[in-house]
Amino acid sequence: MLQISALEKLVHELSKLPGIGPKTAQRLAYYVLKNKDTYPEKLKEGLERVQAEVHECPHCFNFTDADLCIFCEDQNRRNDLVCIVEEPSDISRIESSGVYNGRYHVLHGALSPLEGVGPEQLKLKELMLRLETEEIKEVILALDSDLEGDTTVLYISRLVNGKGIRLSRIAQGIPIGSDIDYIDERTMGRALQNRIEI
Repeated sequence: MLQISALEKLVHELSKLPGIGPKTAQRLAYYVLKNKDTYPEKLKEGLERVQAEVHECPHCFNFTDADLCIFCEDQNRRNDLVCIVEEPSDISRIESSGVYNGRYHVLHGALSPLEGVGPEQLKLKELMLRLETEEIKEVILALDSDLEGDTTVLYISRLVNGKGIRLSRIAQGIPIGSDIDYIDERTMGRALQNRIEI
C-alpha cells in the first residue's frame, strides 16, 4: 500500500485511463515522480492545451484543433462514401490500412441500454441530417463486433433502409495470420457468414 496520499491520488487517476491497470498506473506514477523536475510540467501543459484547443469537428465529430478535421478538409477524399465509427480513435486504425479514401462520421459510442446509452446520446440525428442533405451513395459501418456494436448496426440499418443508400459493414471473422485451432465459435460463425468467393 502506498503511504503518500498525493502519490495514491495520482495512481488512482492514472488507473482510470483505458488499458491502464493498478500496477501500470503505479509504474507511471513513479516515472512522473522520478522525473518531477521536468515531466509533470510538460504533462500539465499537454493536458491544458488539449482541454483548451481540441474540440469536435462540427461536420463528422472527430477531434480537431482546427475549424474542420483534416479528413473533412481534404478535398481529395470521396464525398459519396461515409464510414461510421464508434470513437475518434477508430479513424486512425482505418487510415493505417491505406485503403479507405472517403469521409467519416463518429458516433461517440454505441447503443447500450444497460449502461443508459440510447440513440439520443449518440450522433445519430446528425448522421441522418447528413444522409438527407449530402449526396451519399454508401455508408460503411465500422463498428465493434460485440453486442453493443451489433445493436447499433441493426438500429442504423433500420434508419437507412429505403433511402437508396448502399449499406455495408466491415468484414468480420478470422484475422490474417491466425491459427484456426484458436478461433472462438462466434468468430468462426462470422467468418463463415462473411465468406467470399475465390
